[in-house]
Amino acid sequence: MSKTELVEFIAAKAGLTKADATRALDATMEGITTGLKKEGKVTLVGFGTFTAKKRAAREGINPLTKAPLKIPAKVVTGFKAGSKLKDALN
Repeated sequence: MSKTELVEFIAAKAGLTKADATRALDATMEGITTGLKKEGKVTLVGFGTFTAKKRAAREGINPLTKAPLKIPAKVVTGFKAGSKLKDALN
């Protein structure tokens, strides 16, 4: 499902205009991003938990040249589905 399709679904389900649904979706995504930056975790009970995890720097190998290279540290996002989402998908 694309963002446009999701906006149309939200608008139909909640009785909103597409513009209002777009603003609501954008605000939700901004809230999740802000929560991950500040606290490193956003929990939506029943749906799931978004987490921000620090990945340490490490050594890697270039598969073409077999030369060693350094992979820098970075923050990656994770998601663990909640019980209601898991049940809905089964």
